[in-house]
Amino acid sequence: MKKKILTGITIAVVVLFVIYTVFIYFLVSACLVPSFMEKLDASEEITEKGYSEQVHTSDISENRKKAIEQTKEWLETAQGQKLRRKTADGYELVATEFFAEEDSHKWVLLLHGYTGWKEEMYPFAYWYHEQGYHVLVPDLRCQGESEGDFIGMGWTDSFDCELWLDYILEQDAQAQIVLHGQSMGASTALIMSGNEMLPKQVKAVISDCAYTSAYEMFGDKITEWFGLPAFPFVDSACLMLRLRGGYDLKDASAINAVKKSATPTLFIHGEKDAMIDVGMSQELYEAAACEKELLIVEGAGHAQSQDKAPDDYYGAIARFLKEEFYDNSRE
Repeated sequence: MKKKILTGITIAVVVLFVIYTVFIYFLVSACLVPSFMEKLDASEEITEKGYSEQVHTSDISENRKKAIEQTKEWLETAQGQKLRRKTADGYELVATEFFAEEDSHKWVLLLHGYTGWKEEMYPFAYWYHEQGYHVLVPDLRCQGESEGDFIGMGWTDSFDCELWLDYILEQDAQAQIVLHGQSMGASTALIMSGNEMLPKQVKAVISDCAYTSAYEMFGDKITEWFGLPAFPFVDSACLMLRLRGGYDLKDASAINAVKKSATPTLFIHGEKDAMIDVGMSQELYEAAACEKELLIVEGAGHAQSQDKAPDDYYGAIARFLKEEFYDNSRE
């Protein structure tokens, strides 16, 4: 009798373990594999949810419309090329380069957010190009035209972006490089800044609405999106991702990186951001070991600071970069 009970318990435990493992597999795919997300309509749902949580005011709408119109007009005459690079693990990455109209050593690498694509960053490309920058805008791994199995959440992206830095330095050994990222792209830039092997030609980071770590973000979002507690699901997802994707959400820690960063960083965040709490940028700012500034844009939602207050946004960037590029003590 006892043997039958033990056998029944063992079978039940194994079945529950298999069900739980399959669920975690499903959860990781639903959050980090775009092709799987499309089958579930997860990307569309996340986009719709994100849009509903944004701030909807006439000034943001009007400024956004103006920026899009200016960008479209610029793209009609902008000179550039498409670039392709192969990662160490065999994926092809794609980027667009826009040539500066004048002889310039100023470069910017623009990094988009989660489930995004390079074209979203073209309004920023337009502004930088107007300031005389060469502009490089990649599709991050597994998004847009770039290949990959899992969205990198800033970790694998930080290594992939070394390929684009290598390209820039091949073209211009005297390059003065800015890393400007938004959301996941901002966290990518911050993770890069904590790498002691970061080329000295990287002069500044513009971090727009970054998260402190992918682990913390997923803890919040698993609860918000799926109604599940962070523990034990996030830790289980980390293990599954380690087995399937070769990295851990805990690796993607911008806050650990900025503690080691020597690259001057401007942190920007919308005060009404419902996707990534403004407190995360405040934490990053306080933890950063580098020279730093913080701009909180009142009334702006997630990735809306440039549309809520474009003069303040781009004005702060222009002043910050001018200080960094002309301080000879950092050469």
